[in-house]
Amino acid sequence: MPESMPAANRSTLQTFKAKKAGASKGHKLLKQKRDALKGRFQLLLKDIVETKLVVGEALKDGSFAMAKAQWATAGDDIAATVIERAKKPSITMKLYPDNVAGVSIPVFKLNHDVALDAPAQTLSIANGGAVIAACRETYQKAVIALVRLASLQTAFFTLDEEIKMTSRRVNALEYVLIPQIESVCHYITQEMDEQSREEFFRVKKVVAKKKAKLENERVQLLKDAAEAVAVTPVASLAPAAPLAPVAPLAPAAPKGAAKAKQNGAADGAPSILEATADSDMMF
Repeated sequence: MPESMPAANRSTLQTFKAKKAGASKGHKLLKQKRDALKGRFQLLLKDIVETKLVVGEALKDGSFAMAKAQWATAGDDIAATVIERAKKPSITMKLYPDNVAGVSIPVFKLNHDVALDAPAQTLSIANGGAVIAACRETYQKAVIALVRLASLQTAFFTLDEEIKMTSRRVNALEYVLIPQIESVCHYITQEMDEQSREEFFRVKKVVAKKKAKLENERVQLLKDAAEAVAVTPVASLAPAAPLAPVAPLAPAAPKGAAKAKQNGAADGAPSILEATADSDMMF
């Protein structure tokens, strides 16, 4: 048995069949996950292209609005004044998780507090204040588009890494793990079939040997019986003389006849004595 192969028995076969079923189920689920991620990836790619176009237009409009603001303020640099009045940021971002087929994707959401924009609203009221306010609104739109683009780009990168990892798992299951389990199951099945054939052949040989042994014993018994018949003398084999017939027993006399016979014998005893005396007298 190869060192890398397990023992060939039914319990091991059932274990590897369960492993194959689990691997097949996992492969199916991972494939569905990869397909879902790829679908969301394509949608994100389309949104990123559209958002990049929006960001480009917003930044171009912002640059044009900034040039107008500079012209409206007679060429004065308003950056220092804006930085001086900006105490707290009116636009903040928070990170929220989004779930796509079990994958957590970061999403940036923008929060705008209008109350914090009050110091900037009074900027250069007497000298191009409306143009500066329009420039601020244009850049605010550009910032919102940039935040959306950042969120989409982060999700795009996260999905790309997750799709690569999921694809590696799917390929490992499909081309490495499942074929290995199938080869082990095939090996165990072959070994069990070979063991069954060996057991059948062994039982067949044992039965054949037992039959041959019984046949030899039967032949030996017949041979011994034939030798015993050949050694026995012929006279001993002659037929025995028939036995003489036995006379039938006489029927028993009646009880009264037996008693009369006894009395007769008693009466005859004196007559014998008298005959003896007469013979003595004759001499």
